[in-house]
Amino acid sequence: MDIAVDKVSEMIVRLRAVEVKEGPTDPDSGSNAIDDGATDVLVGGTDDQTEREIRDVLAGLNDDERADLLALLYVGRGDMEPEEWADAVRFARDREAAGEGAARELLGVPNASDLLSEGLDRLGIAQDLPED
Repeated sequence: MDIAVDKVSEMIVRLRAVEVKEGPTDPDSGSNAIDDGATDVLVGGTDDQTEREIRDVLAGLNDDERADLLALLYVGRGDMEPEEWADAVRFARDREAAGEGAARELLGVPNASDLLSEGLDRLGIAQDLPED
């Protein structure tokens, strides 16, 4: 694997921060946040700072690291078996070449953090994640 486990762990933590966001919960969004119990804080969207951070981290990875990250997702999801790692990486590279960016794919899967974690587990790679 060409991506360091600590980079995968960092991505898992960042993805979890996005995954806990909820859809719009405040029908009177223009009202006072204190009176509303600050429910607007839970609303996710395209201007979310955490999503931008994920995109920035992914942009900072090299092609091999991005391919490995996506391959972990595929193995964790059960699309491919650990024994098919080379095929999973090749498939990830093909997806990237076809314009399916890693950010789009990772942010488009509701439980991507769990799938990355499962991918590491299925490959027998220990991870050091902070306690929930």
